[in-house]
Amino acid sequence: MPDTSQNEQKSEQPRRRQARGERRIAQLLSAAASVFCSTGYTAASTNAIAREAGVSPGTLYQFFPNKEAIAIELGDRLMHEMRDTYGEALAPVDPATPLEEAVGAAVDRFIDFNCAHPVFFALMHGPDVPGRMAEEHDALHATLLSRIEGLLSSYLTDAPPAELNRTAHMVLGIYKAGLELVLAHEGAEREAFVAELKNALIRYLRPLAEARGLTTTPAP
Repeated sequence: MPDTSQNEQKSEQPRRRQARGERRIAQLLSAAASVFCSTGYTAASTNAIAREAGVSPGTLYQFFPNKEAIAIELGDRLMHEMRDTYGEALAPVDPATPLEEAVGAAVDRFIDFNCAHPVFFALMHGPDVPGRMAEEHDALHATLLSRIEGLLSSYLTDAPPAELNRTAHMVLGIYKAGLELVLAHEGAEREAFVAELKNALIRYLRPLAEARGLTTTPAP
C-alpha cells in the first residue's frame, strides 16, 4: 500500500513554503509603505526597505527585482481595496437622505481608508508615481469620478452631464485638498480638519442642490 503519510507531507511542504513566502511579501510591503511615507518614492531605496523589514537585501531580491516592482505590487493591493471602499461609500442613495448624511458617510469611509493606508496618498498623489501605477491611477480616478457623478445625480436632479461632471471634479478636488491637511495632523486636530472638509463639501453642494428644488437639512 502507498504511504499516505509521506504523500501528505510532500503536499504540505509546498503549502508551507507558499505561506512563508506570502508572509515575507507582506512584511516587505509593510516596510516599503513605511519607507515611502517617510522619504517619498524617489528617495527610497531597496536597502532602506530591507533594513526596515529586518531582512538582508538578498532576501528582498528573492521576491522583488527592484523598488518599482515593490511599489507596483503595493499600489495594486491598495487600489483593489480602494475600489471596494468607494464601491460602498459612493453607492447610489435615496434622494430623501439628507445631503449632510450622504456626504459625511462617504467622507468618513475614504478618510478611514487613507488614514489606515497613508502610503496610498504618498504614492498616488506624489510627483514621482511609477509608470504603470500612474496609468492605473488614471483609470481609478476616472471610475471614481463616475461614481461621484452617480451619487450627485441623486441630489442634482436633471443636471446636464457637463455640469454633473464639472461638479464631480470640484468635489474630488476639494476632497483631495482636505485629505492632505487631514493626513498632516493627528488626534483632535485631525478630527477638526475632517469636520471642516465635510463642511466645505456641504456648503459647496447645498446651493447647487437647492437651486434644483431639493430641500436639504440645515448645516450643522
